Amino acid sequence: MPIAQLHILEGRSDEQKERLIREVSEAIARALDAPMPSIRVIISEMPRTHFGIGGEPASKVKR
Repeated sequence: MPIAQLHILEGRSDEQKERLIREVSEAIARALDAPMPSIRVIISEMPRTHFGIGGEPASKVKR
């Protein structure tokens, strides 16, 4: 059973997360010839204050 764990910054819509789950699952199915029902995707969202980019909290980095 393939499991993909994704860490993303909070702020994406439910629709974006659904698309991410679907497309990651499809990529895993193709790459590993795995049946879709066996694939698991876990999304962990974190606040921008809990993620650093270049030594600064993401909340202070303009991107």
